[in-house]
Amino acid sequence: MEGLIAITLIFISVYIIFPGHPRRLMLHPVKRKIIVGGTVVEPHSIKYQASLLYRDSLFCGGTLVHPQWVVSAAHCWRPNQLMKVVLGEHNIKEKEGYEQIFDVLLIIKHYQFNYWNLDNDIMLLKLDRPAVINEVVSPVVLPRNGTLQKFARCTVSGWGVTSVYGQSLSPELMSVDVDYFADCWYYYYFRITSNMICAGSTEGGRDSCQGDSGGPLVCNGRLEGIVSWGIGCAYAFYPGVYTNVRNYISWIDWVVQNS
Repeated sequence: MEGLIAITLIFISVYIIFPGHPRRLMLHPVKRKIIVGGTVVEPHSIKYQASLLYRDSLFCGGTLVHPQWVVSAAHCWRPNQLMKVVLGEHNIKEKEGYEQIFDVLLIIKHYQFNYWNLDNDIMLLKLDRPAVINEVVSPVVLPRNGTLQKFARCTVSGWGVTSVYGQSLSPELMSVDVDYFADCWYYYYFRITSNMICAGSTEGGRDSCQGDSGGPLVCNGRLEGIVSWGIGCAYAFYPGVYTNVRNYISWIDWVVQNS
């Protein structure tokens, strides 16, 4: 019993010291790959991927859901006057001729976003003009029907950091296949809400990491999650936590139609 109490107190202490730190909460420094266990994608094959720039530096990912709207994590919020959104990006170190660069007219965070536990971690960014939809830029499909099956194979993508405490991003877009975990509460207990889902690998080794925040988790061709938070990167017993996009379809539709 004393051991159980001690473990509980340690867990609570970690929660108090690190109250919902965005992707990722790090308990100790461990060298990681960019998207852990992933590979560089075929250039421009993930047509909905967006990069969010703050003062001209990439700091978060996003997903094109409408020609003039990108969805991302609310914890990625910055003043819109200092942000830009890039579509058609692959190598962030090079100008490849496919990039579409946008100013951000408006940012709408979910009205119930809670920074402390990252509940409702979702925001929409209105671009200064509609994107040109072409062979390298196209909106993602939203999950308007059906259900997400346990252990469904999903793909997460981004330009995350090369080490846990590092600042160096992958120059090229990477992705990794992960599995959807229906029993997310089992891994994080009271920190999980109905607005969150988990994905990773039961063996560990495949995950998103710092710098991937706000990016897409796509399952069966539909946007099911937004990279939000987690403990460490690619730990077997701490899968990545994602905003549950299914809970926000009506909100996304309303914002797009009325803003």
